[in-house]
Amino acid sequence: MSAAILPPLPLRTVLKAAEARLAAAGCASPRLDVRLLAEEALGWSRTVLLLEGDRPVPAEAQAALAAFVERRAAREPVSRILGKREFWSLEFRLAPDTLDPRPDTETLVETALRHLPDGGRPRRLLDLGTGSGCILLALLSELPGAWGLGVDIAPGAARAAAANARHLGFAGRSAFLVGSWTDALADGAPGGRFDAIVSNPPYIPAADIAGLEPEVRTFDPLRALDGGADGLAPYRHLAKVAGGLLIPGGLLAVEHGAGQGADVAALFTAGGLEVLERVDDLAGHDRVVAARTPPGSPASS
Repeated sequence: MSAAILPPLPLRTVLKAAEARLAAAGCASPRLDVRLLAEEALGWSRTVLLLEGDRPVPAEAQAALAAFVERRAAREPVSRILGKREFWSLEFRLAPDTLDPRPDTETLVETALRHLPDGGRPRRLLDLGTGSGCILLALLSELPGAWGLGVDIAPGAARAAAANARHLGFAGRSAFLVGSWTDALADGAPGGRFDAIVSNPPYIPAADIAGLEPEVRTFDPLRALDGGADGLAPYRHLAKVAGGLLIPGGLLAVEHGAGQGADVAALFTAGGLEVLERVDDLAGHDRVVAARTPPGSPASS
């Protein structure tokens, strides 16, 4: 026997059923998730979804949305289902090797921009653990004279970042290398020292990873999460190497986990850097530390 064909149903009925399914699965924002999935699955605008509840949804479109909803009910993030995520009003395409960009990370971009006024000579930026390239490319979108290098240990992430640079029109002002942090720069930074290093490194203590939300624990790459026993291993490394990569007075701006700001700042101070500020995210959690090498001479490495 052939499979039953679903009759067309009103849009509001289809959306309510999808929201109920996601709510029952424990998803935090079922209405928003369904809207985003429906825009893609049905090919209808946000306005239609909001205002045309009586519009009939064909069987094929119902099936496409239902498939998306079941994936989300299994706690796969919407951005993974769609293969893309908006960050800094730019669309980034994702890959299995890339961290899913979060709104909190825009705090890092805002902080870096405060300390990198556009103007004067062109800026050279280094993004360590670049992932999708979202931090570096967001900065390039705001600093027209800047050039950036992104480094990631995962070849798939470096390829995704390069693809995003092409897609967004920044390929001519960026390059991407595969390597473990600064090991990719063992022979020296191409073109000399950098004006700024930015990074959203792995900062989850290893013992805490098992307790993360399924969306993070299952779908983000482990190497982008695991910050060692106390979550601070990457910052110890940055404190040691930043002085050898930055110009005098160069900026080091990093994201960190909630409650880690004081420890990160202390590591940077012990490494000879001057801490400029600690910044909270929109939820009020400490999120970013900005520091610089001493003006006039590099910090000891």
